Amino acid sequence: MLKFDGNGARRTERLYASPDVEAQRKYVMSLLAPQPGERVLDVGSGPGYLLALIAEAVGSTGATHGLEQSLAMNELAAARTSGTPWAHIDEGDAVALPYPDGTFDAAVSTQVYEYVADITGALSELRRVLRPGGRALILDTDADSLVWHTADLELHRRVLAAWEEHLVHPRLPRTLPGLLRRAGFEITGRHVYVMFNPQMAPDSFSIRMMDTMANFVVGRQGLTEADAQAWRADLRARSAEGDYVYSMNRYVFLVTAI
Repeated sequence: MLKFDGNGARRTERLYASPDVEAQRKYVMSLLAPQPGERVLDVGSGPGYLLALIAEAVGSTGATHGLEQSLAMNELAAARTSGTPWAHIDEGDAVALPYPDGTFDAAVSTQVYEYVADITGALSELRRVLRPGGRALILDTDADSLVWHTADLELHRRVLAAWEEHLVHPRLPRTLPGLLRRAGFEITGRHVYVMFNPQMAPDSFSIRMMDTMANFVVGRQGLTEADAQAWRADLRARSAEGDYVYSMNRYVFLVTAI
């Protein structure tokens, strides 16, 4: 698993500050559409970027709660939402939400449930803390949707196989519809958000992910530091030759608590 200690949290914060992830947050906000006065939960709130936007949307007559296991992440989120005292940062687990039944009007979870082993329990907990008729937005990635142009296909395959070790459910979106229905939700919308980098810009999502992945895979699947550097060099060569392509699908489900 990835570590979200002090250094890991700051790396994640820098990744989430990229223009690509900022655009994703705007897309999520347009679909979730938090309203003034609503109570909204962010499961896996991380460094608090999305939580801060939700807090601004619901205003002082509403409330937001960001739930996160990492103390380092919670410190970043608390600093980011310090100007909105109705934004609360809570330490906890997605499979045991520390809130009474029916607390929230809406909830959101982006890139979180793919890390949760007990996905059935986590979705049941999400349903429990939503009021009847409350809504939720869930966004996760299917690892098989990745398109990343490389010359050394075998090395690339090994890197991706090693990278998958940081996930519990690398292909979660294809099973989410049934899981959501069984947890007590009605699916009201399905969307695909594409992370697309047609070039290797310095602040692009893919170049920041490339560094994170190269660090993670060393020592896994037989990969060495030299392998990781060769993989990075291959991708940079594709950029230099003008044939760089990165694309990843993120699947969005909008649901209502029955």
